[in-house]
Amino acid sequence: MTRTALITGITGQDGSYLAELLLAKGYQVHGIVRRASLFNTDRIDHLHVGEAPDPNFFLHYGDLSDAGALRNVLDDVQPDEVYNLGAQSHVRVSFDQPEYTVDVVGVGVIRLLEAIRSYMKHSGKKVRFYQAGSSEMFGSAKPRQHEGTRFEPRSPYACAKVYAHYQVINHRESYGLFACNGILFNHESPRRGETFVTRKITRAATRIKVGLQDKLFLGNLEARRDWGFAGDYVEAMWRMLQQETPDDYAVATGESITIRDFLGLTFGRLDLDWQKHVEIDPRYFRPAEVDHLEGDASKGRRILSWEPKTDIRSLAAMMVDSDLRLAQKELVLRESGHAEAPRAGYR
Repeated sequence: MTRTALITGITGQDGSYLAELLLAKGYQVHGIVRRASLFNTDRIDHLHVGEAPDPNFFLHYGDLSDAGALRNVLDDVQPDEVYNLGAQSHVRVSFDQPEYTVDVVGVGVIRLLEAIRSYMKHSGKKVRFYQAGSSEMFGSAKPRQHEGTRFEPRSPYACAKVYAHYQVINHRESYGLFACNGILFNHESPRRGETFVTRKITRAATRIKVGLQDKLFLGNLEARRDWGFAGDYVEAMWRMLQQETPDDYAVATGESITIRDFLGLTFGRLDLDWQKHVEIDPRYFRPAEVDHLEGDASKGRRILSWEPKTDIRSLAAMMVDSDLRLAQKELVLRESGHAEAPRAGYR
């Protein structure tokens, strides 16, 4: 029997990889998208437009700020599994838009949980729920962080994620909902948004390589992160919902490097000296910094039989090679008199 999955945040990096994974496993996949005046579906266009759209892929308008819309989508889709990946997920932006961030990232989860609970009550159908947590919840806690580490959040985004984490546990224990928290450490890919530091670096480095720009402006270079590949991490999300008992899991590589180290990997692959091109801009420092995130995913390895397939060096190479192709296309367009850069979605 075909299973049905509903994904919030399906237009994001994780949503696109998860959709591909579930479709490959024979699911019918539905995604919630926010209504906007501009197209924002680059990462999933290959699934629903073009000559051969996937017949098991569907999109619905909705928003984590709109409880009624969420319930309507649940009634229409009748999912077996719900993956909540939707969020205002940029940590630095959360300091500038704290109320919006908390409403979507924190309260939005309550709206979705309550919509699922109401749907299950009236339909009699069991739904399994995945909540996308974040290593940012650990904040200033000492590494290596794991499921039992005390949360010490250092941003509005992280505080909202902590709230959501405990609400998922509360619904699981109070109402018997099959609900899991995935505490994912940083995970990147060629589909990462260009305002996130890894993609900002690979995009700038490749543009510098082909002569389209000369400088890259960054903040704290000493922040240390545990970076993995998003394509690996969505497999862990799915495995959590296939267990007999719901639980919470940290997902990480167990290795961390600094932003300075990542600059070396990125620029080094292009035979460039990053110190000649990178300048520090105080605007990119957070009001409260998180110094060192490094995860212990041994529980997931033991129970989920999951482990990352891509290390940080392979990830950096993957992102550089992808963005170099993008920069070369951009250069061709510029030289032919077209100023617009190619879209940086699925490729």
